[in-house]
Amino acid sequence: MSKHGKKHRDAKKKIDHLTRYAPLEAMKLVKAAAHAKFDESVDMALRLNVDPKYSDQMVRGSVSLPHGLGKTIRVAVFAKGDKEREAREAGADIIGGEDLAEKINTGFMEFDKVLSTPDMMGIVGKLGKTLGPRGLMPNPKVGTVTVDIGKAVKEAKAGRIEFRVEKAGIVHAPVGRASFSAEALAANLTTLVETLQRLKPPSAKGNYMRNLSVSSTMGPGVRVDLASMLTKE
Repeated sequence: MSKHGKKHRDAKKKIDHLTRYAPLEAMKLVKAAAHAKFDESVDMALRLNVDPKYSDQMVRGSVSLPHGLGKTIRVAVFAKGDKEREAREAGADIIGGEDLAEKINTGFMEFDKVLSTPDMMGIVGKLGKTLGPRGLMPNPKVGTVTVDIGKAVKEAKAGRIEFRVEKAGIVHAPVGRASFSAEALAANLTTLVETLQRLKPPSAKGNYMRNLSVSSTMGPGVRVDLASMLTKE
């Protein structure tokens, strides 16, 4: 136990909190500091120079990470007829309509993502108070309400993530697990940052991306050099 603790302390000492590291180096440090007995999630926090209380500065979207998230995603789908069959063939875990809505209203929450075809949103819309606070409400803006339900199911199972800027102007999102290689984590992070760069609101002034850090569930934060990741605009 003490040896394990010493490894973690030594890893922390290698992190200079004033230094902004290149993505690959940052992920190597995150992995070295991950010491829990479970496979820790690796997450990013990116501060944007936006004020999301204004609708024209809201940043939200979704992206498929090249190396996924390293966990099983349970997908619930609201669909019927041919679309129900399409969702099942794509690997959806739970499929239904009013019956599924009733189960959710009575406390059933054994899923990680909810998708819907547009024609089922009359049923799904009534679940806003249940699904909304958990970030599970289907939304066409992030591709979780779609006629192409088979593709959406496959992307969700593969690790497509949704993100949105919070009140303080920060986007929090997972980019993998500590068991991933540093290269895979850095690639996932770069894909997410590049996606957020493309979503820069026209009304955002000055330096759009302010600072970025990454950390494992139980580990310290590591600052990342944004300049090395961004394409010139």
